[in-house]
Amino acid sequence: MINKQFTQYTLYFLLLFISIPTVTFANKYRDSIYTIKTIVLDAGHGGDKPGTKGATSLEKDVVLQVTLKLGKAIEAAIPGVKVYYTRTTDVDVDLYKRIEFANAKKADIFMSIHCNATPARRVRRRNSKGKYYNTTVQDKSVRGTETFVSGFSRLGEQDAALRENADILLEENYEENYGGFDPNDPESYIVFSLMKNQFREQSIKLASAIQNEYVRSGRGDRGVQELSLAVLARAGMPAILTEIGFLSNPNEETYMKSEKGQAEIVKNLLDAVKAYKRQVER
Repeated sequence: MINKQFTQYTLYFLLLFISIPTVTFANKYRDSIYTIKTIVLDAGHGGDKPGTKGATSLEKDVVLQVTLKLGKAIEAAIPGVKVYYTRTTDVDVDLYKRIEFANAKKADIFMSIHCNATPARRVRRRNSKGKYYNTTVQDKSVRGTETFVSGFSRLGEQDAALRENADILLEENYEENYGGFDPNDPESYIVFSLMKNQFREQSIKLASAIQNEYVRSGRGDRGVQELSLAVLARAGMPAILTEIGFLSNPNEETYMKSEKGQAEIVKNLLDAVKAYKRQVER
């Protein structure tokens, strides 16, 4: 049995360097069991929340089509991986219930799929008779893809999810050796912090893999970004939100609605999952 005092000093020392060796230390608790077996896909919006609007399409419809195709592609291409969906029909699901569903399924990856749009703004113009009127305009030239991870400001919201999932994230004899997972205990808290930090690093790896695949297809790259997003905030696993294009751009709308465009987006996301899986399971 591990000497308690020695363990405390070791972990306190590691805490001083938490920003440097997080992956190595955390992998002590995860490597033997962290394989990607369960993925939860989230089609953004739905029901009376259509999301962004294009000239002839709604975000909720486009992303649902892509999400369902992606799920089938993942299960067909990656043996042993099970895919669950937060929605499979045109219904609205509360943002927190989406990630709670992923936590309940003990997902290894959570991917939320969305379409982008530039904001409409009100302007004052003058007509041919010299009279002023108010109207809205939208920049339709903006294009490209971007993928988000949860910002630092919401890391605290992961705590409940991590406590619930601690039994599968820590080695099997943790209960025997350390007396259970207690975030208030200094030793447990360090491991707890390492898990949070590793989820963040893995989320960035997945997001980067997605953007790399978009670039391979010639899509515009708006990069990996941090954002305070409710749908990602309470994730007990690596989680990302990807914007597959701008519905406000006529060319991108046509692309995202087409069979060819959706097939390419699905391939981008599938290849990204494969690349990420190889990387983290290596």
